Amino acid sequence: MARRSLPPLTLRGQPISQDRARRMRWTATAMLAAMAALFIATHGLATSGHPAWGYVNAFAEAAMVGGLADWFAVTALFRHPLGLPIPHTAIIPENKNRIADTMAAFLRENFLTPAVVARRMAGMNIARAAGEFLAASPARGGADARSRITSGAAELLAEVLESLDPDRLGQQVRAGLAGQLARLDIAPLAGRMIEMAMADRRHQPLIDGFVRWAGLTIEDNEETLREIIHQRVAGVLRWAGLDKTISASVLDGLYKLLAEVLVHPDHPLRAKIEEGLAKLGHDLQHDPETRARVEAMKRDLIANPAVAEWWTGVWERIRQSLIRRARDPESQMGAEMRQMLAELGEALATDARLQEQINRFARRTVVGVATRYGDQIVRLVSETVKRWDTTTITARVEGAVGRDLQFIRINGTLVGGLVGMLLHALTGVL
Repeated sequence: MARRSLPPLTLRGQPISQDRARRMRWTATAMLAAMAALFIATHGLATSGHPAWGYVNAFAEAAMVGGLADWFAVTALFRHPLGLPIPHTAIIPENKNRIADTMAAFLRENFLTPAVVARRMAGMNIARAAGEFLAASPARGGADARSRITSGAAELLAEVLESLDPDRLGQQVRAGLAGQLARLDIAPLAGRMIEMAMADRRHQPLIDGFVRWAGLTIEDNEETLREIIHQRVAGVLRWAGLDKTISASVLDGLYKLLAEVLVHPDHPLRAKIEEGLAKLGHDLQHDPETRARVEAMKRDLIANPAVAEWWTGVWERIRQSLIRRARDPESQMGAEMRQMLAELGEALATDARLQEQINRFARRTVVGVATRYGDQIVRLVSETVKRWDTTTITARVEGAVGRDLQFIRINGTLVGGLVGMLLHALTGVL
């Protein structure tokens, strides 16, 4: 398998770490060179000149030795010093796979064990933090955060609805609804609804609406009714012209009857209708024959191809409407979602009981993920590092810590020089 080379480290579009490490490396090297030059320059003065030159020469000599030692140590981490294959040098490139395994094991043992994850999350109030983020005022960026979330969610919803096969999705939704309806015993439910409506007198508007509908139906079909009465009366009455009088009387009587039913709450016909509703509600709950007929009607309705075709059209219109609303920034959907997020954030930020439930769920979820997928996560880390080529991993590590390592060289130079002066002073005393 080909080794994968990584892109250069960048921060806000600019390279980082390598340039700073390079500058510090040149600084440390320049200091080492300066100590070497100072040692050479003061070597003769140390024996024949002022005693202070001895201290300067001792400082330069020890600083040069300390700087060289630290240069060798730092360089040996990343490459062979001067290109010489000295044992135990180029430690990181030579031991890349072992470092990857050690890093993965360290991550697994110290971060991804269930006990560690649970302990770390025990003091975290994730729900309150999320609630404060969602409920933040516009001045603190809360409105922008809610807008970004709703925009992303709306676009995701539109993409999902567009990517799915509309016919297949419609069939799945229809099958799901049909399955739920098939398992639902609607007869007792309808019976209880009728009884509850009658107990609260909520059925009266339904009766009034039915009576008005009957009156409008008669009015719209007067000519048809007159023709039916004309055909049913005897020939003598038609010859005498009494059929028109009879039909007018019948229609007037029907209009008067319906008007009286509307005006008088205690009309006998209204009582008959209520009696019929009460019996229907009772039969729907307790009469096996009535319940069987309702169930048969329900099954026939579900199996009717016309109903299936109608539902397919309804679902497609719903789908297209959702897509348009999701992608319309001025639609009410975005405002409703932002309001819902704000209310959710307020609840999460203030409701201690809700916070406890959500935090417990989050903790159990993360612990479960660590338990089930912890080994896979660390294996991914290990395999990823192993696939990096040695040049890349060396540049990465050196760019990350190289600047600090160069400070070690500088400090080693200075500390070595001070130790050299101390030894020179002790030697003079002894």
